[in-house]
Formats: sequence, C-alpha cells, structure tokens
Amino acid sequence: MTVRGFWPMRDLPTVGWLVMAAVATLVHPFVPEPRWLMIHLLVLGAAGHAVLVWSRYFADTLLRRPPTPRREQTARLILFNGGVAVLVVGMLSGVWPLTAAGVSLVVTAVVWHAVLLARQIRRALGNRFAPTVRYYVAAGLLLPAGAVLGTWMAYDDGGVLHERLRLAHIAVNVLGFLGLTVLGTLVTLWPTVLRTRIGAGAEQAARRALPVLIAAIGVLVGGALAGWRPAIVVGLLGYLSGITVLALPAIRSARVKPPSSFAAWSILCAVCWLAGCLVVVTVGAAATGFTELDALIGEVTPLLAVGFVAQILIGALSYLVPVVLGGGPSPVRAANRVVDTGGPARLVMTNVGTIVCALPVPSLIRVVVSMLVLGALVSFVPILFAAIRASRLARAAARDDVVPARPVEPVRASTRRSGVAIAGLAAVLVAAATGAALDPAALDGPVTSAANGVPPTGHTTTVEVKAAGMRFTPDTIEVPAGDRLVITVRNASAGDVHDLVLDTGAKSGRLAPGETAVVDVGVAGRDIEGWCSVAGHRQMGMVLTIRVTGMQHGTTSPGGARGTGKHTGSGNGGPRATVDPSATPPEDFRARDARLPALPPGRVHRVRLVITETEREVAPGVRQTVWTYNGTVPGPILRGQVGDRFEITLVNDGTIGHSIDFHAGALAPDRPMRTIPPGESLTYTFTAERAGVWMYHCSTEPMSTHIAAGLFGAVVIEPPDLPPVDRSYVLVQSEMYFGPQGGTPDVAAIQEGKPDAVVFNGYPHQYAHRPLTAKVGERVRLWVLDAGPNRPLSFHVVGGQFDRVWSEGRWLVGSPSAPATGTGAQVLPLLPAQGGFVELTFPEAGHYPVVDHVMSDAERGARGIIRVTK
Repeated sequence: MTVRGFWPMRDLPTVGWLVMAAVATLVHPFVPEPRWLMIHLLVLGAAGHAVLVWSRYFADTLLRRPPTPRREQTARLILFNGGVAVLVVGMLSGVWPLTAAGVSLVVTAVVWHAVLLARQIRRALGNRFAPTVRYYVAAGLLLPAGAVLGTWMAYDDGGVLHERLRLAHIAVNVLGFLGLTVLGTLVTLWPTVLRTRIGAGAEQAARRALPVLIAAIGVLVGGALAGWRPAIVVGLLGYLSGITVLALPAIRSARVKPPSSFAAWSILCAVCWLAGCLVVVTVGAAATGFTELDALIGEVTPLLAVGFVAQILIGALSYLVPVVLGGGPSPVRAANRVVDTGGPARLVMTNVGTIVCALPVPSLIRVVVSMLVLGALVSFVPILFAAIRASRLARAAARDDVVPARPVEPVRASTRRSGVAIAGLAAVLVAAATGAALDPAALDGPVTSAANGVPPTGHTTTVEVKAAGMRFTPDTIEVPAGDRLVITVRNASAGDVHDLVLDTGAKSGRLAPGETAVVDVGVAGRDIEGWCSVAGHRQMGMVLTIRVTGMQHGTTSPGGARGTGKHTGSGNGGPRATVDPSATPPEDFRARDARLPALPPGRVHRVRLVITETEREVAPGVRQTVWTYNGTVPGPILRGQVGDRFEITLVNDGTIGHSIDFHAGALAPDRPMRTIPPGESLTYTFTAERAGVWMYHCSTEPMSTHIAAGLFGAVVIEPPDLPPVDRSYVLVQSEMYFGPQGGTPDVAAIQEGKPDAVVFNGYPHQYAHRPLTAKVGERVRLWVLDAGPNRPLSFHVVGGQFDRVWSEGRWLVGSPSAPATGTGAQVLPLLPAQGGFVELTFPEAGHYPVVDHVMSDAERGARGIIRVTK
C-alpha cells in the first residue's frame, strides 16, 4: 500500500500537541488537574489531528480517489487545531464560553471531515477497502456525541451523574472516535508495516466487526448513563469481541512475517494496552460498585493514553514518515535506520515503566519512573526530525551519484536488539531504585533479635495480617516459642497509607492501598508489640500483639519493661518540643496576612489545593512537620456568595493518605471526601447554598491529628445584603500539640486535650508582634472561625464593644440594615467548627488586644493587637 498526496508539514501539529502533552505532566503545581489536561492534549490534540490527516489520505488511496485539495484540507485542519487550542485555554482559565466555543470548532471540523468521506464511499461503490473507510465515517460522527457528553459533564455537580457522564464521554471519544479510526486503519496498515500481504479474510473481518463495535459503544454509553453495570459489562465485552474479530487475520499476518521494526512493535504494544485496559475495566465493572468503577476509570485512563494513544501515534508515524518522504529505497532505508534508533530500549522503558506506574508503588518511585517513560516517548521528536534529515541527505546523495562508503560489518541484529532492550530495562530498575532511595520511609533502622535466648525449633510460622479501618486483622498473633515468624502485611484500605513497625525495629515500610510487604520477625522468644507508625494511627487502636506460647509470660522487652501497646512520649521519637512564652519571633518574621481576600470574579470558583508535608517554625524556637493545604496553616481563605459554585481539585503530595471535607457544601461524603493515597487527586464540587464562616479540613482518621497538624481552613460565604466596611480581617483559631523538634503532633496530648499553644492563623502571639491596623471611626469586621480540634473560643476585643454580631447563620446583635444602638456584645462564643463575625468601631487611638477570653488559651498564644491610629 502506498500513500499519495502527503505534505510533511501537516504532521507537525501532531508532534506539537504531543510535546505539549508531555509538558503538561511537568507543570503539576501550576494548572488544575494536569492529568486530564495531558489526556486532552494527547487524545484530542495529537491523536485528533493525526486522525484528520491520515484517515483522509488513507481514504484517498484505498478508494483510488484524487488527492484531497490541499487548500480544503488545510482549512479543516486550521479549524480543528484552533478549536483544540481554544478548548484548552477554556479548560485552564475556567471560562466555560471559551470551552464551548472550542468544542464547537472541533466538532465542525470533524463532522465536515466525516461527511466528505461518506461522499467518497458512495462514489467508490464496490471497492474492497470501502469497509475500512466506513470506520472513519463512524468515528467522525461519534465525536459530536462525545462533545455533548463532555459539555454536560462540565455542568454536573460532581455526584453520581458526573461519574456516569465521564465513563460515557471516555467511551465515545476514546473507543469511538479514536478507537474505531485506529482499528479500521490497522486492517491495512498492520500488514503493510510487517511488509507482508493483507491476510485472507481481513476485509470480511472489518465488515463484520464494525457493527459489533458500534453496537458495543452504544450499549456501553447507555449503561453508563443509566448507571446499570450489567449493560456496561456487556458493552465492554462486545467491544473486546469486535477487537478479537479484527485480531485473527492480523495474527495470521504476524505469523507470516513477525514484527521486527520499532514501528511494528510500538503498534503491537499499543493494541495490547487497549485490550488489557478494557479487560481490567470489564472485570472492575463486574466486581465493584459504580463509585469504585469511576475511581478505576480514573486510574486506567492515563495508562490508556500513554500505553495505547501515545504508542499508536509514535508507531504509526515511525513507519509512515520514512515511506511518504519517498525518494526511493535508499532514502527510505536511511530514514528507517534513524527511526529505529534505540527502539528496543524505548519500548522497554515505555511499557515496563508504565506497568511500574500502574502498580501500587510508593509515590516517589512512580514519579521518577513516569519521568523516564515521558523521556522515552518525547525522544521520538528529535529522532523524527533526524530521520527527515537522513532522508533528505540520502536523496541528495542519489541526485549527485555519490556512492556511500561501505558500512562496517554490524553486530548481529538480534544480539544488538537484546542488548539495547536490557539497557532499557536497567534504566527502569535504576529509576525505581532512585525513587525508593528518595523515600525516607523506605529506610530501615537496626533490628534487634526477639529470640531472648530461646533456641530455634527450625519451624516457621507464617501469618497474613490485613491493615484496614484503623485495625490490624488479626490484631493478636500466637506463635510457639522458638519458631521463626514471618508476617505478610497487606494494606486493604481504600485510601490510607499504613505500615507495621515492631518493637524489635523490624518494619514493613509504608504501604499504599493494595500493597503487601513481608516482615521477617526471626525467632520468637518473647512477646512483641507492633503498631502503625503513621501519625495518629497507633492511638486510634492500630496495634498488633505477638504472643509467644509454650513459655511463661511476662518476658521483657528491650529496656526492661514489658510492652503494653500504650502510647508514651511524643510518638515521634525524642522529647516533646516546648515553647518559651516570652520568646519573640525572628526579626524577618512576617505575620500571615489576615485581610479577607477580595471576592473573586464570576460565580464559579476553581481552586487547586495541594497537600504537602513540610517542616517549618510554628512558634519561636519550635520546628514541627506540618501538613498543609497549599503550604499554609490555615489553608487558603476562600470567599464567595450564596449560590456560587466551587470546583476544588485536591492533590495529595504527602506521604500518607489525606482528604478534605467542606462544611460549606451539602452532599454525600462517600466520593468527594474519600481518603486518597499519595500521588493521587480528586475533584470536589459543591454549591454554597447558605451563608456562613464554614470550616474545611482533612477528614482522614484520626481526624483530630490531621487537623492539629494543619489541614484546615475557612470558607467565607457572605450573608446577602451585607453592607461594606472599611476593613475586614479573618482570624482562625486552632490548637498546637507539639511533638519532638521536627516531628508531627503528639497524639496523646491531642486525646488528652492539653495543647502547647492556641493560636490565631497558625502562629502564637503573631499579631501581638505584628499588630493588625485600623483608624479611629473606621468600621472593622472580624470574621472568626474556631477550627479546634478540641477547644472552644470566646472571642473578645479588649476595649471594644460589638454592635453587629452574626453567628452560625443568625444575627445576634444588629442587622444588615443598621448596627445595634443602646446594646451590644462583649464576646462571640464559638465551639469547634463554628464561625461568625463581629463589627465594631474604635473611639480613640490606641492598642486594642484581641483575645480568646478562655484566658489560659490567650496566654498560650490566642491573642493579638489592633493598633488604632487617628
């Protein structure tokens, strides 16, 4: 098969979108949902452009029609790529009209393309390859349906309907628009890449498979929209059946001429990823609920984008570019040699690396290996341009009758390919080892023997322990004295990270959900205590007791005291940090800006919250590891009005499971408030139906520890008709329970309710050292939230009286129309998670203390000053 009328520059947008998709994976901190941006750039931008270019030229060639006029094709491509660009800008900016305009341009270009192909089929009746072109027409006509589903999904509230729409959208666009195009093209392209004839029965298989595939997509989309899992399973099985029908003649072609080039292997790997991902989703649809299926779709879609879409693009272009550049056998061979450069290593790094990323490995391993996969894919771009250059040089040499030098006798191809593939595998292993070395939780300390002088029996006792629900199951293990004990630990939780640490020093290391590890305890000669070392999990009851049978109990643990499993000390190692109440912060200390943020424009607010775990100074001379939303404690203050819609993207860049709970929204917590493991993200969408000073916080157990460590913030939804004031400040009270220097909070102190500091906006006495400001006669509004986790707040301004007080949805003093006269309030009392605001004016210049009138808490740090000037 040959391809006519090709213009090489028209493939540059495919390469450009591919590079931008790679860049999108590197701008993680700067864009919302980079994973889905990458998928759209790759699937819609790069693959969509390639579909319009190559399906058009294949149709011209297969139907033996004159080449498509260049001007017409160029106009269509400009329309399509402009639409994708506008759509991407709309996604990044959150401006829905831009997104809708981009979708409209893309749909117009693709439908135009499909209609013209349908006309060509009618003019070429009886052509043996007409069924292949029908795949292109069907794919083009499916895209508008996928666009409608995507637009509808953008308006959904993030609940069950959103999950259904996402599955339907992916089914239509990936399996329909892209999948049908690829499968139809491979009927003729696959044997061509193998340099063999089209297998007997290939055209008949293409004719039979197309209605099966289209019907399967229809059943799958219907089942997704209805939320009926049996229909989803049937649709997925039907699509796999259609692939099987097409695969049989393709397998016969491969048996005649096995794959040998990079292009052939890349295409083969891509199709295997498509089939493999479909099998995984089919099993998941049959075995899990819809919420779990949606989470599975979220995990599989990036694998499908990289394993299937990226590899099919690169594989096809690796074959087509040398061929269409033409110039005779010599230039084609020259370009092919360059295209195959490092092919086995690139294939191994891409596919083995993607498999590693799909496994429940620690997040740092996944990050490092994914960068290697990204490098293997993007290396295609310079290789492609080098191949074009090699083809041109070969054509120039042929024109000048230059006789090329006789090449040096090469090493046997099979040996060379094996060596390059091994190098690729070694690169993956090195990347994984680098990620493991960068994970402090993977480092093991010294392990002491638990034999206690008991002679070994030579027998081994093996036990499986499941970690889930803040419990080990079983939580007590009995082992005969002298037996070697081997424990297999499995993290069976949905989102939490767990581990097992024994008092001997043996440990499993941090385990993501689904991961397992083996802990070799050695010879057991005494009772042993174990626990989960993730902050707060031990105190929630996640302990394990190993009892030795066949000997007298009461044996001692190292240090002379028998283990009890109870918490002592800080739980982090080392003595607890202490704060000097008279200490002052360093000269360069900057207090948190307490001003209420400006009301953002529009009624839809898109916010990206990244959870990090970092060590910093939290009080003069005290450093702790705090858990933060966007690097601050409290997290960012969000502001809106009644009726505003908030679209929150939560990213867990920590080392354990975290989550978020917005009191400002009312919706079922199952999906948006679920705990997500490190490296994952979720979208939390809610509409603020009621005014209030609402708390948001991590809802992962133990919740008190996650809040005390810093994962909390405030959402200010202003009551209607609230009059403007001269100054607005936000003060969020919280408690600190210090662990050792650099450690996490002391969970025992949290449970006992004994804070080391009580603070406004994350630092004790900060507004005493860096006062808030106002002027005489100005009206000042103070928004207040008690984030807890434990202690109440009695908010008071010394020397001031409140003439407006609003608390938990009601006016206590004054009204929106006027402040109170002849009466007032001295405190705003709040329990943990309650919020409100007060207003006052200052009669004269001076320094007005702001305190929690639970005076011991004011002395612990919950105080500040408003400096009033004339």
